[in-house]
Amino acid sequence: QVQLVESGGGLVQPGGSLRLSCAASGNIFRIDAMGWYRQAPGKERELVARIFSGSSINYADSVKGRFTISRDNAKNAVYLQMNILKPEDTAVYYCNADINYRGNFWGQGTQVTVSS
Repeated sequence: QVQLVESGGGLVQPGGSLRLSCAASGNIFRIDAMGWYRQAPGKERELVARIFSGSSINYADSVKGRFTISRDNAKNAVYLQMNILKPEDTAVYYCNADINYRGNFWGQGTQVTVSS
């Protein structure tokens, strides 16, 4: 049973920062792409950032220059450093990973709320 465990969400003021963490556990022998998606109420789930095993990175245009994705392969972990947070960043953030050459696995989601 493969599991992705997320942490780091919370309530912050505009301009603040949060760091999200996600670690994969279980019977894992390979992880390729890892990333973060988010879904706000009434909106579709969207890609925030994705990092591939070869270290290539994709960011949504809305977060470029503010968010940084990184990974630690030894820990089967992926991180998202979020700076200069805006109210429009408010969403449930989901960890995603391609594991064992098979499709996508998802975390349970963590709430990020940016509000005064």
